[in-house]
Amino acid sequence: MSHDRYGLGRVIGVDDDIAVVVDFGTKTYRISAPYAKLVKL
Repeated sequence: MSHDRYGLGRVIGVDDDIAVVVDFGTKTYRISAPYAKLVKL
């Protein structure tokens, strides 16, 4: 995944289709749906 602000990351979890947990290397973020700033690579 790629995020406009955080860069490249890897999805490490999904919370009931409401949010995804993404590891961006230095930090881990929970991003809520809709995933407008995330791009699947």
